Amino acid sequence: MGARSKQIQETERPAGPRGSEVRVAGGPSAGEGCPPDIIEAAVRGLSGCSDNVLAQAVCRGIVDPQAVVDWTNRTERLLRFQFDRAELRSEIPGVARQLNALLAQVELPFSSSPESITSAFVASLVGLRESLSEDVAAAFEGDPAATGYEEIAVAYPAIRALSVHRIAHELYLRQVPLIPRIMSEYAHDRTGIDIHPGAAIGRHFFIDHGTGVVIGETTVIGDNVRIYQGVTLGARSIKKSSTLRGLKRHPTVENDVTIYAGAKILGGETVIGAGSVIGGNVWLTQSVAPGSQVLAEPPHNVVSEDERDELLSLQRAWED
Repeated sequence: MGARSKQIQETERPAGPRGSEVRVAGGPSAGEGCPPDIIEAAVRGLSGCSDNVLAQAVCRGIVDPQAVVDWTNRTERLLRFQFDRAELRSEIPGVARQLNALLAQVELPFSSSPESITSAFVASLVGLRESLSEDVAAAFEGDPAATGYEEIAVAYPAIRALSVHRIAHELYLRQVPLIPRIMSEYAHDRTGIDIHPGAAIGRHFFIDHGTGVVIGETTVIGDNVRIYQGVTLGARSIKKSSTLRGLKRHPTVENDVTIYAGAKILGGETVIGAGSVIGGNVWLTQSVAPGSQVLAEPPHNVVSEDERDELLSLQRAWED
């Protein structure tokens, strides 16, 4: 048998059962294939608390994001779906213990403790349930496609995003670091709705569809507000945006406002007056008085009925 035939026979040996290790004659075992010196160089380069910002962040100690997600899911489920008294009597202490353990892993304000924040949070659960119930009612009133409250409570992404936000906002108000942001980004990942935990949102709030909605940290939203997909309540960008940290950078939306899809409302001094209607794709960086209607200039469609060889001014010819 020639050398080439022998090589083919060895390298084309059938794979073993799933999960078993198959060795090839003269070569490394499965899962290897990289020289040890290169692996060791990668280990040296990746280990330790170096000067880069990621290493500094992790080496100071961070809460386990998965533990935060697990607590978020448990608490959100309690808020939306658990009404049996015996079940609640068992579940609420578990939620409290889990939160207390998470709070022990972060640096809290000097005047606070994991126990005090946990107690305050549990005391807020009834109010959170009431707020979320009003959001469900707002969705039913605002969406003619809704068949009932049960569909909204179970299936609407806005309700999931708002329930997580209202929980995270309670922790944000008590100056809990990092945990509320992990929660908001988890909800963002699941729903496409990006609400910073610092945003103050009033009662009876409805986000229709929801995908692409962005609500910034210092946004203030009043009661009975309705917004649609693609709306941004954001900050204006300047060359050194970090100088705005800690300042009010996002708009205020007063009561009874409707904001249609794709509208962009920017700036901490921008106030949308009560009862206003903001049309789709509007770009606003200034305040509007109560009762205003703000509309973008509608696009002009151009329909050509000319012969195929007569091109419109913006039309490009097909390539041969």
